[in-house]
Amino acid sequence: MGQVAKRPPFRADHVGSLLRPQELRTAFRQHAQGDLDAAQFAEILNKAIRDVVRLQEEVGLEVVTDGEFHRSSYWGRFVERCRGFAIKPAQFKFRDDHGEEVDFTATYAAAKVTRDQPLATDEFAFLRQVTGVTPKITMPAPSTMHFYRCGDFADRHVYADAETFFADLTRIYRAEIADLVKAGCRYIQLDEVAVAMLCDPAIRDKIASSGLEPDRLVDLYIAAINDCVAEVEPDVAIGVHMCRGNFRGRYLSEGGYESVAERFFANTRVTHFLLEYDSPRAGDFKPLRFVPRDKGVVLGLVSTKTPVLEAIEDLERRTGEAAKFIDHDRLGLGPQCGFASTAAGNALTQADERAKLARIVEAARTIWA
Repeated sequence: MGQVAKRPPFRADHVGSLLRPQELRTAFRQHAQGDLDAAQFAEILNKAIRDVVRLQEEVGLEVVTDGEFHRSSYWGRFVERCRGFAIKPAQFKFRDDHGEEVDFTATYAAAKVTRDQPLATDEFAFLRQVTGVTPKITMPAPSTMHFYRCGDFADRHVYADAETFFADLTRIYRAEIADLVKAGCRYIQLDEVAVAMLCDPAIRDKIASSGLEPDRLVDLYIAAINDCVAEVEPDVAIGVHMCRGNFRGRYLSEGGYESVAERFFANTRVTHFLLEYDSPRAGDFKPLRFVPRDKGVVLGLVSTKTPVLEAIEDLERRTGEAAKFIDHDRLGLGPQCGFASTAAGNALTQADERAKLARIVEAARTIWA
């Protein structure tokens, strides 16, 4: 990819998904039921995107997304627009701090996977028209389509092994990313959950008991990301968001980055990492010592799971703690995850969301004054 940025491209960033307004959520339901035609739905969707872009610009962000408003979940539209995928139950569960668990779904390659239409390029085309700052596009990392079923990711008559599956899958990514770049996109984010989950000793044990090797999976997922972005020009920022799961405030895993940090930070050919650091589940900042000097980190210190607004003093203090292990100039600030990785969103109001985004900008201006 050539020479990359010495720090994240922005001091204040966010992960991508934002709370859908009620009008848009209702429109999704009515459109799915056939009670709202395509033109009416597009009008409501486009207005919601314009409004959420304006929110981001008003709080001072220099990078915006469309809130992932086209999508039912962070990976849903990608899978719906590819051929070959089916949906089956995942082998993991979301959980909360009270021990309650919730099932979710995962992809399964029932046939060869191919792309014959845009996956996110059409999202970018509209976003670019309605903002005066940098538009960012998010995509699920390739591991999303492999990890959640503990090895039972495909019909073995179609894909006998992971390598042949990823060869086809990363071909899809390369084509989509090439179209995004051709359309003018200069900031792409890949949302990586599997590698963050492989920081959790309990998850690693579960994977091992299914006959897989956790560290081999980490290497497989690094190689997949690198294959996806192999042809990207040096002026395109590629961020990887590492996430422990985000569904209505619930999570999939816990554990610090130490067990994967050295190989993942050093070997993944991207410009920066957006890391979850809003709770003790994420561990300490020591793994940041493995981030190479030509890569940056967005510290996810602001929680999207609670309406409590973080104090600037606390954000400044924790950034200082992180800077003991990585150059202060290679850091940025953001939330730990999106506000709505699924259409349902987290348990915050839009006013809470605005306040948190504004706080990130305000804190970043204070910290890097």
